[in-house]
Amino acid sequence: MTTAKDIMHPGAEWLPAHETLDRAAQMMRDLDVGALPIADENERLCGILTDRDIVVGCVAQGHDPSRVTAGDMAKGTPRWIEANADVEDVLREMKNHRIRRIPVIENKRLVGMISEADLARHLSDAQVAGWAEKVYEHRR
Repeated sequence: MTTAKDIMHPGAEWLPAHETLDRAAQMMRDLDVGALPIADENERLCGILTDRDIVVGCVAQGHDPSRVTAGDMAKGTPRWIEANADVEDVLREMKNHRIRRIPVIENKRLVGMISEADLARHLSDAQVAGWAEKVYEHRR
């Protein structure tokens, strides 16, 4: 059985909710990633911040990224997957919620992230195509 831990990118880092968006952008640059899980003061997942969130949700709205925090941007219920979850469970979770990245949790700690690139590297073309069809389908 292939698990989430088998296909994830290890070593993901939390972004504390109190960090500003300019600092988040610097972390994304330094880590060469487009998304960071947001952690509350107890290191619990409270959201995911993407580079697009910073641009569209902050800068394009005329806000100063040095004054807006990651916690200000965290909305909704974040999705995650257990490290020992079967890859079919990973795909189902991502398809059902139409998400392109998902944090991987083990013993209540962040151990990695699964992105589109990870899916493409580790799964069959049919699995990736089924995922992409659902995640990118146009909803009216």
